[in-house]
Amino acid sequence: MVLLAGGCGTGGSRDSDGEARVRLTYWSSQNPQEREIARILVDAWNTDHPGIQVTVQPLPAGQSSEEVLLAAVAAGTTPDICSNIWPGIVADISRAQGLLALDEFPDFDSLYQSRIPVGLQDRFRSRDGHTYQLPWKANPIMMQYNVQMFRDAGFEVPPSTYSEFLRAARSITADLDGDGSIDRWVGYRDIQPIWHQRYFDYYAFYAGASGGRSLFVADTLAIDPTVSTQVFSFFRDLYEGGHFPRTKFQGSPFISAAIATEFVGPWNIAWLEKNAPAGLEYAFAPLPVPDGYEGPVYTYGDYKNIAVFSSTEHPAEAWRFASYLVSKEADLLLMEKATQMPIRRDLLVDSTFAGFFAGRPEMRAFAGQVEATVGIEEVGSFAEMLDAIAQQFEASAVYGVRSPADATRRAIDRMRVIQEWNR
Repeated sequence: MVLLAGGCGTGGSRDSDGEARVRLTYWSSQNPQEREIARILVDAWNTDHPGIQVTVQPLPAGQSSEEVLLAAVAAGTTPDICSNIWPGIVADISRAQGLLALDEFPDFDSLYQSRIPVGLQDRFRSRDGHTYQLPWKANPIMMQYNVQMFRDAGFEVPPSTYSEFLRAARSITADLDGDGSIDRWVGYRDIQPIWHQRYFDYYAFYAGASGGRSLFVADTLAIDPTVSTQVFSFFRDLYEGGHFPRTKFQGSPFISAAIATEFVGPWNIAWLEKNAPAGLEYAFAPLPVPDGYEGPVYTYGDYKNIAVFSSTEHPAEAWRFASYLVSKEADLLLMEKATQMPIRRDLLVDSTFAGFFAGRPEMRAFAGQVEATVGIEEVGSFAEMLDAIAQQFEASAVYGVRSPADATRRAIDRMRVIQEWNR
């Protein structure tokens, strides 16, 4: 936050040789892999573009990147470009006139349409008709599972429905040392009633159970009570049966074989490759859906995108650099260094990426899932609304003090109040 107060230092200057240079500031994510990617790309750009020099900085520390970005907008200390834009914050920043409309650049349409899968193109446009974010990466939430545990439970292929998952849970959950306490579970979720934790359980499972719907249609709250109640009921069954623990682990329970599944994105592959013990056989599958569901299995996409801030003194140059960040070479680097998926059409058939997928077959599941993802509607105070769901998830699913139907009703009522306050 000290960095925010001091400003970012962007603009133009003349070097000792008298040559005019444009200088841009670029904020990347804080995580080590993306910081390395940003450094590599910026070094290459600066070498090839001596007249447009970019300085990369990790997003300043704060409770969340969203709070840091909003604070920077309010203080007038935004960078030129940032590649850690959560779609749920775009409405708040654009309402404050903090972002440039990227569709006003002449080559935007050709880039956008050639890159973004057709089914996702409308998802990133704002209701005023403009596009303020350049889709960059998706991290579809899928089920990571211990292959041997499920094989021992009688599943040669992972469970695909709620009832199959619960049947596997009854076999896998166990007291292994005979002390009267369960010490192996089918899965685990962080039970803290914090909004962003619900992306990996309630929100992802709602997307799957609803056939790819989000919680809103435009800015109208449109939660399907039946679907929401199904999701709450599924997790309540898991906690009531002792199949998910009501605790917080130190370290990774998956690599210690304390749990059989996790709901994660592709970023976890890189971590597993460094930390999983020899012999741990794991794979990835779509999230379970309600019994009787038919159609593609959707999930939460966990998108992060690129934006150019309206504070930039060099919009054309900033847009050129943003376009470079979504080049094929940059997308390949994103997959190689961070095991994350670019939002790019024909990813599995493009020859640029064929070698990567040949060497990393586990990434194909995530690449195939990208187009069947759900994001965040452009609704103000979305985090507050997810907090309302998080409180009901704790009360109903985790501790069972409220029925799933009542939890759904209370969450909807609270979200309507939040929305009214923000009109």
